[in-house]
Amino acid sequence: MANYSVADIKALREKTGAGMLDVKKALADAEGDTAKAEELLRLKGLKVAAKREGRTASAGLVLSKIVDSADGQTGYIIEVNSETDFVAKNEKFIAFAEELLEAAVAAKAASVDALLEAPLAEGTVKDRIDNFTGVIGEKLAVGSLETLSGEHIESYMHRTATDLPPQVAVLIATDEAGTKVAHDVAVHIAAMNPQYLNEEAVPAEIVENERRIATDITVAEGKPEKAIAKIVEGRLKGFFKQITLVDQPFARDPKLSVGQVVEAAGGKVTGFKRVRVGEAAAAADAAAQ
Repeated sequence: MANYSVADIKALREKTGAGMLDVKKALADAEGDTAKAEELLRLKGLKVAAKREGRTASAGLVLSKIVDSADGQTGYIIEVNSETDFVAKNEKFIAFAEELLEAAVAAKAASVDALLEAPLAEGTVKDRIDNFTGVIGEKLAVGSLETLSGEHIESYMHRTATDLPPQVAVLIATDEAGTKVAHDVAVHIAAMNPQYLNEEAVPAEIVENERRIATDITVAEGKPEKAIAKIVEGRLKGFFKQITLVDQPFARDPKLSVGQVVEAAGGKVTGFKRVRVGEAAAAADAAAQ
């Protein structure tokens, strides 16, 4: 006869997120001691996590949430990764990702490391990830955590496939007047992936490197010396149109720049964040090579 109750099973499932069979086995092995059973489930998660450590978790989903703050609003984006799309669209995994997002908001976490140390249930977010790894059986990770504050924050979530949860998340910060075009600009950001808000936001070393390349190309083309400076500046303008939000041709009307669209609405964009599932993992792999 089992030395644990249905209530014990329910409580342990709610606490750990483990499946019915795993919980029942842990309680049986622990002879009904719920604390020991919880430890057994956690050890299982740690063992699975250790086995999957060398694997890449580049599938997954993104979630966002906007909360009111003292100066306006703050938006959060979290990217939670799994190894496969099959897990990414699992309801348990989606609920797990929502837990992590709520933990990030509650802790006002501004980085992945801060989130991993944030409290969740009776442990930390990292503990929860380790436990849930044992449930899912795949490597799980928080790929990105981005925050953005401003007078008004708007989010846009984009699905790249109808059978998957959102794969691209955007936050955009505007003033009150900018709210009229905030959604359309957020959609543009999701599609066109600008790297910086405006020319002033581009690091000086990147500008100088691009200027050097443009100069070398112009000289190699045999352009007149008096015209080189003007041609180089023109090419830099073209470079900024590729990488800065306000200079990019607006996706819905390429005859206008994003900056012109926002200006026509009488508004101002003060910042943005964009996260696409898998990009952080790909960048980490490239840096390790």
